[in-house]
Amino acid sequence: MKRAEALGMAAGVVADRVFADPQRGHPVAVFGSAVARTEKRVYADSRAAGAVFATGWIGAATALGAGLRRLGAVGSAVSTFTALGGTSLCRIGDQIADALDDGDIEEARRLVSGLVGRDPNLLDESGICRAAVESIAENTSDAAVAPLVCGAVAGPAGLLGYRAVNTLDAMIGYRSDRYRNFGWAAARIDDVANLVPARVAAAAAAAVSGRPGEVWRTVRRDAGKHPSPNAGVVEAAFAGALGIELGGRTEYAHGVEERPRLGDGRSPTPADLRAAAALSRRIQTVTAVGAVAMRWGLRA
Repeated sequence: MKRAEALGMAAGVVADRVFADPQRGHPVAVFGSAVARTEKRVYADSRAAGAVFATGWIGAATALGAGLRRLGAVGSAVSTFTALGGTSLCRIGDQIADALDDGDIEEARRLVSGLVGRDPNLLDESGICRAAVESIAENTSDAAVAPLVCGAVAGPAGLLGYRAVNTLDAMIGYRSDRYRNFGWAAARIDDVANLVPARVAAAAAAAVSGRPGEVWRTVRRDAGKHPSPNAGVVEAAFAGALGIELGGRTEYAHGVEERPRLGDGRSPTPADLRAAAALSRRIQTVTAVGAVAMRWGLRA
């Protein structure tokens, strides 16, 4: 069974590389719509209510994955393709760089609004590049490395369970007035789920970047300054790998945050954004190979 699941994971990874995320009817979008509709009916400004809400949806997704496991390689392939989003992430990064190279800052702002929660109208070219690189770094872990790690350990249940965790965090895991309590559990669960994957992503960045010393030096020195225990690790790794500086003033819909500086280099440029997308692809490939090999080697 484990070897069939490993073959299914490999097929799902290839499908993501070829097809990326479907524009309509993506299972994660369907899941998100169901979560949003349910939230309108059960929302309460309470940590307890938020915890029940989050664990209920995560449990449902995990149970669906466990059911798909009965389909062997097919169920594993479907779960992997559903959980991964790394190809679309990198394609958008390249498209933003293309728009900036063409001098079309409005198109770049439109594209980056799909990656980040900050106000794109306040971003100049440098701000757009920084926002996109930070998103590519964090989501290399969230949209590719983490689901693969969870799939390697727990098969389809791990893949879909993790995707539910990360989707809930993206929807309600904010520090805004509405979600400070209701989204608290979703955010904390996401933090725990990403502790190992974020560090796997940083290790992969060190391995494939050609700058392992700079990656680890930047992670050790700067990652702990970040408010997120996981985003700081992968963002610092990317900053070290690319020789750039990330962080600084960041304006969200719920307020302004002064993020710590990560790295020693210049501000990111469109060329650095392309390099970040290329680095992400290499990290995804290395992780996919390792995850498939791990699942293959587990005893049934």
